[in-house]
Amino acid sequence: MGSIITKAQIKPCYDVLVIGGGHAGIEASLAAARVNLQTIMVCGNFKRIGNMPCNPSIGGPAKGILVREIDALGGQMAKSADATCLQVKMLNSSKGPAVRALRVQSDKLKYARFMQSVVTEQENLDIYIALVDALMVEEGCIKGVVLEDGTKIFSKTVIVTTGTYLSSRILRGKTFTPSGPDGEQTNYGLSKSLKNLGIELIRLKTGTPPRVYTNTIDFSKGKLELGTNMPLSFSFETDPKDMISYDQQVPCYLIYTTTKTHDIIRKHLDESSMYSGIVEGVGPRYCPSIEDKIVRFSDKEHHQLFLEPESLEIDETYIQGFSTSMPPYVQEMMVHSLPGFENAKIAKYAYAIEYDAINPLSLKPSLESKKIAGLFFGGQVNGTSGYEEAAAQGLMAGINASLYLKGKDPLILKRDEAYIGVLIDDLVTKGVTDPYRMLTSRAEYRLLLRHDNAEERLIKYGYLVGLIKKDRYDKYLAKCELIEKENRRLEEIKLTPKKSINDYLEQVNSPALHDGILAKDLMKRPEISYTDIVKMANLDNPLPYELGEMLNIKIKYQGYIDKAIKEASRVLKLESITIPSSISYQDIPNLASEAREKLNKIRPLTIAQASRISGVNPTDISILLVYIEAYKRMHHE
Repeated sequence: MGSIITKAQIKPCYDVLVIGGGHAGIEASLAAARVNLQTIMVCGNFKRIGNMPCNPSIGGPAKGILVREIDALGGQMAKSADATCLQVKMLNSSKGPAVRALRVQSDKLKYARFMQSVVTEQENLDIYIALVDALMVEEGCIKGVVLEDGTKIFSKTVIVTTGTYLSSRILRGKTFTPSGPDGEQTNYGLSKSLKNLGIELIRLKTGTPPRVYTNTIDFSKGKLELGTNMPLSFSFETDPKDMISYDQQVPCYLIYTTTKTHDIIRKHLDESSMYSGIVEGVGPRYCPSIEDKIVRFSDKEHHQLFLEPESLEIDETYIQGFSTSMPPYVQEMMVHSLPGFENAKIAKYAYAIEYDAINPLSLKPSLESKKIAGLFFGGQVNGTSGYEEAAAQGLMAGINASLYLKGKDPLILKRDEAYIGVLIDDLVTKGVTDPYRMLTSRAEYRLLLRHDNAEERLIKYGYLVGLIKKDRYDKYLAKCELIEKENRRLEEIKLTPKKSINDYLEQVNSPALHDGILAKDLMKRPEISYTDIVKMANLDNPLPYELGEMLNIKIKYQGYIDKAIKEASRVLKLESITIPSSISYQDIPNLASEAREKLNKIRPLTIAQASRISGVNPTDISILLVYIEAYKRMHHE
């Protein structure tokens, strides 16, 4: 069993040492420990393991699909989100399957406690409470860490998942306080150590909105936002019957900022940390502060805000979309200007936080440092924002550290295989200027990367690396067989223009039948779902809801899916053309100087990766292809 250990219990050498216990640190630690590697998580405060310092929810557009992918690979986040949710919602259900995504409102206190129990019950995982001061490196290889009290912990690999805790400071108005999120200690030593090792750091900023006492809000002035009344869950292994029932789900509410809110913000703009000149870091473009929104979108009369419950155990509501770094007295005025908040009392003031992150261009696609062998990075420290992005990277860093120790090739997911593949490829190929957030628009093959088919895409990898056990893999194969069997059945069932069938079609606004039609062909009509076919054909033993949805999408969108697969396989040919690691870009004649500089810095592994680097144009790629062919012939590669 894993447990919190004392200094005397530290082992002489670990296989994997994880710095941090946030969403990335949890996944990295569990991934290593679950494949039987001796793992230690070093974090500053046990009670902060699994903490949600910002929004009390998991999932949302694109992010919800990341969570499904984490589950398909054998990660933890989906199961914990299912076990501790207050509301379940399928977003964009009226739109196409490429943009549908699940989001759950989480009980943030319960979620953190659940994660704490998971890590303490995990075999092969020690937890040690301390701050890391420096990395130990010898001859370009990681050897372990030195703690603030001088204690050395030796490890064959180290995964840095420090989130927003490196040299961080909290900003409100014109004041700043050296601190991590929620008043936790910040870490200066590790920042300094990374700099001394030649790892480039960048300065970023993020923020959080005020929390307001729930019983001081008049919710009647907001629009009620309920969950989705369907059997939904994040994890493929969770039985939807074990989820919170629809009638017990906690509602959210939608309100809008007012002209008064905007006037207050404009009047006090020079008091915001963001606009007073004390901010060094670059803030998130896709999750801006409310003052940033009002400056950038000055023509908009109001902005939407969601009121989300934090936990059943505390009387606090989170105002989603109202992040700010205004001083407390201005926050009071801003909050009171919102509908239903006239008499509201603030429980916690909003703040911005500025912190060090690493330049992700210094990482290989495996998330290993290009400079130091055995040193991996995952999560917000790589320049991302969001719990889901962090967990996905933590899981991949954990998987790749374990493959590195076994002398195996890393697991690098392609852009047509997973949002995780898009996320990591974007980070290590394009870098970041502001905290990176996963968006559906970033994925060119989003019709292939759907909520429903995450297992189909990724479970084989989870199984191969040892995180998916045989019984779960066998269940998955049985599920595939069930869907295929039902697909064959629909190819044989013929529906005729009987009165009962045409009456049903009229009810669902679908044209009447004049001739017989195969059930599968009728299902291609946009308004006809698998459940409609079950009713019209009186099918016995129909598929459960989730499998029925998978078949629905498969049949309806097959033409589009096939087209996307064809396009992806064309690009895949470029993924198979590897660039020799010994190549010198200085020696390639006619390469544009910007392309030469970028290629030299990023050192892409394949031609496809090279083509995605900004500043490398198609002409450069053609020159590179010709050169590589000659180079390989010369070196017999």
